[in-house]
Amino acid sequence: MTGTAIDRSAIERVYGVIAPYIRRTPVIDVDGGDFTLRHPRVLVKLELLQRAGSFKTRGAFANLLTREIPAAGVVAASGGNHGAAVAFAAMRLKIPAKIFVPTVSSPAKVERIRAYGADLVVGGERYADALAASEVWSAESGALAVHAFDQRETLLGQGTVGLELTDQAPQLDTLLVAVGGGGLIGGIAAWYAGRVRVVGVEPERAPTLTDALAAGMPVDAPAGGIAADSLAPRRVGELMFPIARAHVARVILVTDEAIDAAQRALWESLRVAAEPGGCAVLAALQSGAYTPAADERVGIVISGGNTAAVRFD
Repeated sequence: MTGTAIDRSAIERVYGVIAPYIRRTPVIDVDGGDFTLRHPRVLVKLELLQRAGSFKTRGAFANLLTREIPAAGVVAASGGNHGAAVAFAAMRLKIPAKIFVPTVSSPAKVERIRAYGADLVVGGERYADALAASEVWSAESGALAVHAFDQRETLLGQGTVGLELTDQAPQLDTLLVAVGGGGLIGGIAAWYAGRVRVVGVEPERAPTLTDALAAGMPVDAPAGGIAADSLAPRRVGELMFPIARAHVARVILVTDEAIDAAQRALWESLRVAAEPGGCAVLAALQSGAYTPAADERVGIVISGGNTAAVRFD
């Protein structure tokens, strides 16, 4: 793909390429009373219904369809969702894929990667360990590295969530987006570029963007908590950071307890089974960490659903 900008026109071009391979996920209008919110209504983008169970599939196809793929195929490191997305995209496009995940990855994500036929390696405690192992493999094998968040094509793919929302929810004032490595919020913020107020939400125990903004650059942050397999990569990406500094209005921290309560509320109220990282944005509203103005039109992105938290009798 020509050009280096991460902007609306580039996101539109990528969407034209990946649209046949992804789902246009639905937006539902939820009565705030469903979640005991202090707000009358919230628009919910159900990105957990995306193929392979998360928004990561957008970035995976953006990489595999717009970059030159060597005979050795692709390699990715992941807390789980990116690995599942790359494995799925590789399966659909008949490309060899090797995926490295840490031991903290949930069994649901590990099994999904296996089901898509990728060569899976589980090792190390955190995402950073899996990333280091994947870099060694890429150097040795010649496989193309597909980064979970710090890659232009990844950001452009994730930005297509914002593109769809512009059509589905054109009157939004504010959109709450979960932050891990920053691929999703970076892509969405690049798309809106100030047209909609973008607010980041991250766990107190993994304040990657919070710490980066305070330091003026990406820095290592704690990487723990209930959503450690999706929102705790140690630091945000270099590519997303200037976008966040320019176009992310603020970042909110939520507790593990609030995330757990939001996950339960989604299931009880909507019968939506989301993973903890996908529930952080609802946790911000439900706990009062973010309190919208009375007439503020608020949206949230439920970003992933790769969980085995629900048991059916």
